[in-house]
Amino acid sequence: MNPFKEKVNPAESYLESFKDIYPKAYDKNQVDPYTKTRVILAAGAEWEANWFSHQMHRHISNTDLRREVALTRFLEKQQQQKIMMLKPADETVLETTISYEQLAVDLTAEMAQRESDFYVKKALDFALLEDFDHLYRYSNLLDMDYGVHAERLVGGYTEITPARPTVSHHRHPFDNVKRDINGKKASTQTVLNTMIITAAEQQTMNYYMNQSAFYINDLGRKLFEEICLVEEEHVTQYGALIDTSPDWLECNLWHEYTECYVYWSNYMTETDEKIKKMWQRFFEMEIAHLHGAVDLLKRYSKKDYSEVILDPEFPQPLSLHSNIDYVKDIIANTVQYTGDLEDYKDISTLPNDHRYFEYNPKINCPIKDAPSHKVIEEYIKKNGNDYRYETSENPIEVLRCRTKDNTEVGFNPSVAKSTKFKQN
Repeated sequence: MNPFKEKVNPAESYLESFKDIYPKAYDKNQVDPYTKTRVILAAGAEWEANWFSHQMHRHISNTDLRREVALTRFLEKQQQQKIMMLKPADETVLETTISYEQLAVDLTAEMAQRESDFYVKKALDFALLEDFDHLYRYSNLLDMDYGVHAERLVGGYTEITPARPTVSHHRHPFDNVKRDINGKKASTQTVLNTMIITAAEQQTMNYYMNQSAFYINDLGRKLFEEICLVEEEHVTQYGALIDTSPDWLECNLWHEYTECYVYWSNYMTETDEKIKKMWQRFFEMEIAHLHGAVDLLKRYSKKDYSEVILDPEFPQPLSLHSNIDYVKDIIANTVQYTGDLEDYKDISTLPNDHRYFEYNPKINCPIKDAPSHKVIEEYIKKNGNDYRYETSENPIEVLRCRTKDNTEVGFNPSVAKSTKFKQN
């Protein structure tokens, strides 16, 4: 699929009324879990494009160009609003959160397994374990506050068990800044991976930030607040990977191309026929936006799209599916890693005076009061064991205990062993 070869309708022909942009929501008790995650994925791609477009609008002075960008931005905001309204009114903030974390786990695992750039793959594998642990923490809160088992929400496709504990995710900001990819040498898949995962994590961060104050109790508010700050670390890490060489119009082209790929992937893999039709229509709309970006690039920069996107053929569509064995393998091999400037290091190889060992205790002060830890301890106090959904035992021995939350893995070098990241 080469989206630049597709037929185009005028972008403005897709303008919709308020009646049109309010869809029938899915049934939270019947919908497939991966339909919910595709909804979040598409909304995140639109949010990223909207945010970029506003920044572009504020950094260029040509008002004719600004007007054309504003038209596309408004049309895409209509798309995003319609997508967001697929979420039903009876789906709680925390139920939606479970879908956010399932998306983070299975999207990241899917990308990592097809990533040819080992440096990018390490970034994906590293943050994968942290989002996986977030799913475990939120799932315990969900059962404790609502009596809802998250295994039903994830459809049994994704395990719910601890990984690198959230308390160990808090790193000095220096250690979340990575080096950017070389866009001229990177594959189309790698560029798409960096842009899509950044968009997904950025939307997650914003969702947690905006919803935290509306949660029903203080413990939940605090958990959202803590994990939101970890998502800030992830957005910094992933955003740092994105190629920094394109100018505004080249970036605009890449954003529209990425949105086309997301909608095409959703269309190719969707199981809900009504929502599949929405993905098809939105893909057609994005084709119009992409061709508009091509025209802007020609008129204002005198460049052809082929000078920016060297291989315009889409990779295989992103497929959201179960990755239980892959996630277990990453836990087994890398749970003891942390960030170290532009790379990742096993904590057993860090000097005792490394900033991680000074910074982390300042955030977790004291660790017994860290919200992500207290959620599990409170659940165990009420129920005797933590809440899990496992198809086999946790690969890390000290994480198999269900009567005490482990706060040392990922910080104490002596409690577990890791080997190394694996290249595809």
